[in-house]
Amino acid sequence: MNDLHWWQRGVIYEIIPQSFKDSNGDGMGDLPGLISKLDYLTWLGIDVIWLGPIYHSPMVDFGYDVSDYERVNPLFGTLQDFDRLLAEAHARNLKVILDFVANHTSDQHEWFKASRSSRDNPKRDWFLWRDPGPGDGPPNNWMSVFGGSAWQFDGTTGQYFYHSFTESEVDLNWRNPEVVEAMLDVMRFWLARGVDGFRIDAAWYLIKDSKWRDNPREPAYEEKTWRIHERQAPVFSQDQPECHDILKRMRRVADEYGDRLLVGEFYLPIDNLLTYYGGRANDEVHLPNNFQLVILPWEADHIAKMVSHYEGKLPAGAWPNYVIGNHDQPRVATRLGLEQARIAAMLLLTLRGTPFLYYGDEIGMMDGPESEEVYDPQVRDFPYGGGNRTPYRSPMQWDESDGAGFSTGTPWLPLTPTHRKWNVERQKREPDSILMLYRRLLQLRRQEPALYGGDYIPLLPQDTVLPFLREANGTRFLILLNLGEGTVIYRTSRLNIQGEVAVCTRVSREGERVKDSVELNSHDGLVIRLDS
Repeated sequence: MNDLHWWQRGVIYEIIPQSFKDSNGDGMGDLPGLISKLDYLTWLGIDVIWLGPIYHSPMVDFGYDVSDYERVNPLFGTLQDFDRLLAEAHARNLKVILDFVANHTSDQHEWFKASRSSRDNPKRDWFLWRDPGPGDGPPNNWMSVFGGSAWQFDGTTGQYFYHSFTESEVDLNWRNPEVVEAMLDVMRFWLARGVDGFRIDAAWYLIKDSKWRDNPREPAYEEKTWRIHERQAPVFSQDQPECHDILKRMRRVADEYGDRLLVGEFYLPIDNLLTYYGGRANDEVHLPNNFQLVILPWEADHIAKMVSHYEGKLPAGAWPNYVIGNHDQPRVATRLGLEQARIAAMLLLTLRGTPFLYYGDEIGMMDGPESEEVYDPQVRDFPYGGGNRTPYRSPMQWDESDGAGFSTGTPWLPLTPTHRKWNVERQKREPDSILMLYRRLLQLRRQEPALYGGDYIPLLPQDTVLPFLREANGTRFLILLNLGEGTVIYRTSRLNIQGEVAVCTRVSREGERVKDSVELNSHDGLVIRLDS
């Protein structure tokens, strides 16, 4: 266990800077506000902060449209504020990783302004330009994730440019060596300042087919059910073989600075996902994000099969990871309900691998109201309803005040209606709150090698109960999670084990002795320390 890296032992906590804590009353979270809450994160038991985009940006897509990679957005503060954040975090043994928006820039970035100015500009080939296709239409049929063609005609030079997301987010040409070096220099800029790594946004989008072939239709697509762009199988616009070469280059840069972390965003099936570790060499990203706990049906059989498949297919030396929520997905308490949100916490923090938490999930935050003032560019991709991501990004709920302790002004997004009940200060006073459950789980995980680094031993699900064992150095834990309604009697006598409940979703059961069987009521979860 002493050989594990900090990112293998630790827990990663995603923060959207504009939604965490406002220090100056303008309604927008900022870096000084975040600094003021670092002690809360250490109290909770967090090890690593993943900070959403802080770069200079027109904020068309919440900061993922970057206009300058080496400037901090004035909405959030200054570069000096960021340096202070790093120093304060590191003084508390907290690591900090940044969102690295590598696939695209804003159309307001100086690189793209130069690129679109003329066909012979030196930066023309820094982006993806093509002549019109038949009938002066788009060069091929590729679609934007945010709806419609991914090609935008530019009258200045009579060509189309490519955008995987909004028209304001223009895809870089990662086949151009100058682009590669410029973006690697961006990494070096932040690594030299002391950041502990990056989460690479849209990492499987970086390279496109060199022949620009049309994508085939997705046979499983159902009209009015899936997002429009998913009518295509993106076999030529995503997940290209050359993407691995780019990630290897990024990894070499990160390794130049010591024990730094690369996380990759990949919404891919597990078998595709695993290739981004880099095979036997493990020389690409350290943690390709596993989103299966967000995507799969919340049923014991499905989850047990997924974890066993994932564990069985991991390349030698690769380290697993799990996500239950992030800025692009409905919150776990909204998806599963408040009771099952507790079970999700227990599952996430007892599986083998690095857990990713999303700010506010530790207090059971629900999706907020839809904003009438803040426009999400993804909405137009959902003509059949839904799609607005602003409810997943509502401000953190610190206390019962009108501004939820987030801001003394008007928050940039509306607060959830339940913020007076579901907030940090209130839940700190309630031993049975989900916040205190998270804290107990995080403390136990940090103390026990069997939980942060031990073996995962699957057991057969029983009814709605998902069981498994964790073990290291002779210490064993049995985890029992009831993912449904109704009481289930789980017979431990067949395993010839006994023990004591270390953590339970209901605090009153902690310390209870377990002998021949365990009764799990609806939504019960137990972490049982087994007798040696």
